[in-house]
Amino acid sequence: MENKPKAKKGRKHLKPSIALEKQLSKQIYNALQGAVVEAVLKKIKTSGTDTYWRSSMEGHSLKVQQDLLPDFYRLCHEVKDKLHFEEPVDFYITGDSSVNAFSVAAEDEGEPNIVNVNSALFDLMTEDELRFVIGHELGHLINKDTRLTRLVRFVFPPEAAVPVALQYKIRLHEQLAELVADRYGYMATDDLGVCVTAFFKLASGLDLVKMNVSLDALIADNNRRLNYFLKDKGISRATHPVNPIRVQALNLFSTMTTQKELNDGMEELISILLKVGNSELDEFMARFIVSAGILVANIDKALNLEEYHAIIENLADLKIFPRKFVEEVMAGDIVKTFNDSVENILKVNPGMREDMLDYMILIVLSDKAISNEELNMLYDFGRNVGLSDMEVATAIAVAIQKSYVPSMEAIS
Repeated sequence: MENKPKAKKGRKHLKPSIALEKQLSKQIYNALQGAVVEAVLKKIKTSGTDTYWRSSMEGHSLKVQQDLLPDFYRLCHEVKDKLHFEEPVDFYITGDSSVNAFSVAAEDEGEPNIVNVNSALFDLMTEDELRFVIGHELGHLINKDTRLTRLVRFVFPPEAAVPVALQYKIRLHEQLAELVADRYGYMATDDLGVCVTAFFKLASGLDLVKMNVSLDALIADNNRRLNYFLKDKGISRATHPVNPIRVQALNLFSTMTTQKELNDGMEELISILLKVGNSELDEFMARFIVSAGILVANIDKALNLEEYHAIIENLADLKIFPRKFVEEVMAGDIVKTFNDSVENILKVNPGMREDMLDYMILIVLSDKAISNEELNMLYDFGRNVGLSDMEVATAIAVAIQKSYVPSMEAIS
């Protein structure tokens, strides 16, 4: 990254959207029956979101009006016009020491959207940095992120348990939506340096001028920290991507001249967001789950739906896109993948042999039919990893007693 990068002319032709974010948004919305749920909620009109936020803002915050705060009013609407956002927006300032801002999309037709800036930002930010912040929040409105968030929170209220696979997808979507909003923030300023200093002020709460911190030093520090994440050590698990990813993502958006260059550059950064864990066992276990599941299921020459779902369900703890990973593994040498994964798992943790056996038994039981061929495979696996036939038989007996249910076809 150059010390003081400037946007190239070609950047103006690049799309601020990210294809994977759009894909995830659609997938989550459809999985939660979004159209049906929204239609039901529209009938009963129980949300009250607009009333809540409007009351809170009008009662406790300062509304940005032209006759009251003319300079900031002008800044907000200049950014809104620059981003070509035509929906009505009410801007507010809230007396709050936390360095933060947020946006709330209007739920009811005809109501203005809301963008709030906490007062602490005015002590830290330059006018251009405030443009980035406002652009970012308007970006969330343009990208319609709130609609999906409301749906998720309705279907899964705080006390409800969200399936792990869906949790990962929701988190990834939230992170990608932040990167999209960052692009709108950049478009409001067309100055990467402004975005970088704004990020670090938001992260640290420090006045960089008073602390004598230079832009060159910030970028050099960002590059060092980004390398940590690129070398498979760091994980980005919060709803917002870590700053090294955000800064580099904007650097790409500001300097790449074609959409392909931008997309190719983003792949490496998105790969960090796709990481679920940082244990060396994770990848070995993921490959074992798929290969062992396929081998056990194919003993009867057919991978049925119950067996496939059992593989996906167990893989969901380790991969955000388990189906895609299954396809990748199945395209290779399944037997070699199985042998390699077992060998590597036992090198790291020999105590995992019982867990691996239990998983294979689970696959055997998932289709509610147990064949002699399947039992023979379980005994062979046990012997190969140092388990006695009695230990394998005991594990099978425990699993049958705990979870086996005969099929309806067998008892009807």
